[in-house]
Amino acid sequence: MRRNELRDLIGSGESSTLEFKRKFTTVEKIARELIAFANTTGGRLLIGVDDSGKIIGVDSEKEQIDQVLVSLSSIEPPLEHHIEVVEIDFKDVIVVTIPSSNRRPHHFSHPDAPARPHDRPVFIRDGEQSVQASREMTKILRGMNPDSPPMTLSIGDREQRLFSYLERHQRASVADFARLVNISRRRASQILVKLVRAGVLHIRHDNGHDFYTLV
Repeated sequence: MRRNELRDLIGSGESSTLEFKRKFTTVEKIARELIAFANTTGGRLLIGVDDSGKIIGVDSEKEQIDQVLVSLSSIEPPLEHHIEVVEIDFKDVIVVTIPSSNRRPHHFSHPDAPARPHDRPVFIRDGEQSVQASREMTKILRGMNPDSPPMTLSIGDREQRLFSYLERHQRASVADFARLVNISRRRASQILVKLVRAGVLHIRHDNGHDFYTLV
């Protein structure tokens, strides 16, 4: 990456695909940011830039990169990544680029983590933040994996009533759907996940909550 590209990137501010860190914090916190990028649309982590976009630089790029590599080694499945050091204003900024993954969901693995990968928390990007994905979002990410088994879908009265509701109200939560057709939240969740995986609905995340819309 060239200096001018980095300057423009910093000038655009933090977003769903860009995170600033003044310095390396902890293995788990950095891993969470990288996981969230991979589980969503990819992104870049800049180390040596504070939240306001001020370029601070890093004291030892080797030490910081080694710590980033430790964070990467704690992520399963392993992430594709690219790390580079860009000098700007006589200061070094570390740029970690993570593409969107087709092996989602990725998660943080550590000695105290649940034994089953399916029980480990999954993180996604929500605007400028990395947040824990809901159960439904995690299932949808898992269904995007090319190795996932094929899915069958049938459209019945419950689904038709949901579509009519969405045409009137534009969005619905799991709880909304469960109340609408008088089924358990668990069953509502299963149906919504299938509809998203089939490309009939979109799942969106806003202010800590998931909701569903027509495609």
